[in-house]
Amino acid sequence: MDEKTAAAEHSAHGCFFCAVAVPFLENLCPEGTRDHFRNSRVEFLKGIRSLIDARIAHLSSEHQKGTHVTVE
Repeated sequence: MDEKTAAAEHSAHGCFFCAVAVPFLENLCPEGTRDHFRNSRVEFLKGIRSLIDARIAHLSSEHQKGTHVTVE
């Protein structure tokens, strides 16, 4: 089901957001702008994922407990 079909179904049920707000916002900015913002959201989430992966790697690594002392 594409977006316009879904919006038409919701507008039939009287959903203000789907019938009025979404079409208004879609026509507010050009398609290139929408694509740019969608891509920026994806890149932001990839950045969050890399932070989470780094933290998991840090917590998963085994740290050396104590220090090695050479006795003569």
